[in-house]
Amino acid sequence: MKHLCHIWTTRSRITCRKVSGMICIAVSPLKLTFTMMRIKKLSAAVIALFSATFLLSGNPTTKTELILKTPGNDGVSYILKEVPTGNGVTEYQSSDPIPLEISAVQKPHGSGYTISVTITATHDVWFNFKQSISAGNALHNDCQFYMPGFWYRRNLRSPKEAPSFHTSDSWLVREDRLSTPLTSILNETTGNYYSILRKDAFTTDAYTPHTHGEVILSGETSIGFTGFENIDGKAFLSYGFPHREAPKSYIRKLTLAPPVTAFYKLNKGESKTIVWEFNHGKATDFSDFVAQIWNYSYKSLKPEPVKLSYSEPEIKKVLSNFWTESYVATNDLNFFSGIHLLTYECKNNGSAEIGFIGRVLLNAFFALEYAEQTNNEALKNIANSIFTSYLKNGFNKAGFLREYVEHDFKAEEEVLSIRRQSEGAYAILHYLNYEKQKGRRHPEWEAKVKILLDNFIKLQNPDGSFPRKFDADFNLVDASGGSTPSATLPMAMASKYFRNKKYLECAVKTGDYLERELISKADYFSSTLDANCEDKEASLYAATAMYYLALNSKGKQQQKYIGLAEKAAYFALSWYYLWDVPFAQGQMLGDIGLKSRGWGNVSVENNHIDVFIFEFADVLVWLDKMNKKPDFSSFAEVIRTSMFQLLPYPGHMCGVAKTGYYPEVVQHTNWDYGKNGKGFYNDYFAPGWTVASLWEMLTAGRAEQFFSK
Repeated sequence: MKHLCHIWTTRSRITCRKVSGMICIAVSPLKLTFTMMRIKKLSAAVIALFSATFLLSGNPTTKTELILKTPGNDGVSYILKEVPTGNGVTEYQSSDPIPLEISAVQKPHGSGYTISVTITATHDVWFNFKQSISAGNALHNDCQFYMPGFWYRRNLRSPKEAPSFHTSDSWLVREDRLSTPLTSILNETTGNYYSILRKDAFTTDAYTPHTHGEVILSGETSIGFTGFENIDGKAFLSYGFPHREAPKSYIRKLTLAPPVTAFYKLNKGESKTIVWEFNHGKATDFSDFVAQIWNYSYKSLKPEPVKLSYSEPEIKKVLSNFWTESYVATNDLNFFSGIHLLTYECKNNGSAEIGFIGRVLLNAFFALEYAEQTNNEALKNIANSIFTSYLKNGFNKAGFLREYVEHDFKAEEEVLSIRRQSEGAYAILHYLNYEKQKGRRHPEWEAKVKILLDNFIKLQNPDGSFPRKFDADFNLVDASGGSTPSATLPMAMASKYFRNKKYLECAVKTGDYLERELISKADYFSSTLDANCEDKEASLYAATAMYYLALNSKGKQQQKYIGLAEKAAYFALSWYYLWDVPFAQGQMLGDIGLKSRGWGNVSVENNHIDVFIFEFADVLVWLDKMNKKPDFSSFAEVIRTSMFQLLPYPGHMCGVAKTGYYPEVVQHTNWDYGKNGKGFYNDYFAPGWTVASLWEMLTAGRAEQFFSK
């Protein structure tokens, strides 16, 4: 195999030097100094091209690599030099004969340029193409890194078993892992940032026979790769086609695997064109950086709402079947069986979970409301029976909710969580408020929930945070404050419902903690209970928490919360897909036409998309109203339409066994949660929370109505 070496470039000369026995050729890729001095009669367009390129990267260092593979043999790596031929066209040449002709055309835009690389085969060939471009002249150690929906700063909240700096400071990943096919680098010393966005059409993917090593693709694919690398202490953005993953691939939860390099076949005379867009800007901090990248990406990709063939009333009717078929009555608790089900059975079990993936009480409230709207007495009785059983048997001796009960095994989770407790309290307060509006009062429920909320106050730390996990004796099991925003919602609601300032004081303290430790530091972590890493739900809950505090305040204090809600919202938005991931034929999700735009990735540990949204669409629309953010409202509509695509009803079951049992673990990239992989669901799923999330999205403005009365 040929040795892989770096291309070293300077502003005005070609250099050559020997490093560890390898010859390293240095070429100025743009030759700006010579070109600008010697060519005096350039057109305005060409001058704009060179100027934009120069400003973008400060005369960047570029490295171009080509790997060619003959089936049954190891790939051979070639370092290509760049030869500008005028009018923004560059040819890539090798010192050894290669069966490809490669050229690129650059076109300027406002803050960077677009580069279209065309690869043409002179003989049948299997190839992998890669480029790396320096982030200005930034030192790698001075930079933070961002790949939307997957990588935040250095992913140091994530364990070493997941992609993070704990394992390596350089990562290349498949584009379909990312909510936007983009990589970006922020130089914290200067505030300059650089990004590369894949721009051409994504139409198809190919099955790959292996998840590691050198892999010849089975057919057409649009999926390339992107990432960042430390090259001799400097920060580089890297990108290419088809996909690579290095130094590790990530195949399932907390399972890193050896690297993979895919090879795309071109027959003699065939060509492949790939388009990337380079962008440059300046940010005040990491939050500003993320916000600017999202705004740029949204305007560049322009995701449109998905057209659905069914109406909102039809959606509600389908989803409501889940409540009817999943209802389980016991001598202890009555509940909806909505967790740990098999997609191909959807058979009820004895698992009752108050929040997180079960959302029993929130579903019961929605079921009651819908039953009364549609005069469905049977469903009304189901909903009321659940609330009755939880009033009687749903609290432990300390006054906490019994979060997770396994009736089949006569077992119960003794470790409690602020998230599940908060989600239970949230549902109860909505139920009580609804009942009060109907003229029905529940003093026993009010007494129970007051005890629960007073327990919250006892748990709250002096800094305003809540421990993530604890037991019924108030002993801390996990002191992390990442789940704190989940408690803000019920405490703010309780202050309104009970007209008691102590609950508002508690909520305000959580807001102070969120501002100080999460939002100002742009550090959103450990909200989801089955992972301990950077995750979507922490930022989503933080944005929603500030929304609730703003609805419960006025004047300057409200304006402060609005600003904080917007900051957190950008991080939550960063997890949601702005593009449609392609699938291979035979991968069910692609065969049924799933469009991934509007769906959200979950966390660094769990690389699947889902429909976790709840009230976040309301937050986006409200922020548009408060801060004139029309893209927020527009994207909320993309989310609303897209997330109903997998609605299961007769003739459109989308791979699940029962009507209305909305799927959960939607595996959209080369990763699985335990079974099946890209294009399919994991076999176990939890429709309890998916139905609740979608239903809440259907009832717009609920929080505003709660606080306005």
